[in-house]
Amino acid sequence: MYVSIRQYNGRNVAEFSRRVQEGFVPIVRRVPGFLAWYLVDGGGGALFTVTICEERAGVEASVSAAADWVEDNVADLVEGSPAVINGEVRAQA
Repeated sequence: MYVSIRQYNGRNVAEFSRRVQEGFVPIVRRVPGFLAWYLVDGGGGALFTVTICEERAGVEASVSAAADWVEDNVADLVEGSPAVINGEVRAQA
């Protein structure tokens, strides 16, 4: 299992969340090996997304889809590029 965690600095968390739920969630669900996706409000404009896929290729497809979608749909609501961490799950509960 592989995970991608992306951290965004947002200006309008409610609007970002609405647009992502309506526009990006249907896209990420089509990623090969998709298991789960979450948007986490870290407070103070910090937004984190977590994508979980069966294989590394799914995570890589998710990152690519997210980059394109964010640029086209919510660039006005985020500052700069997100910090991205991708990796293999080594333990779980």
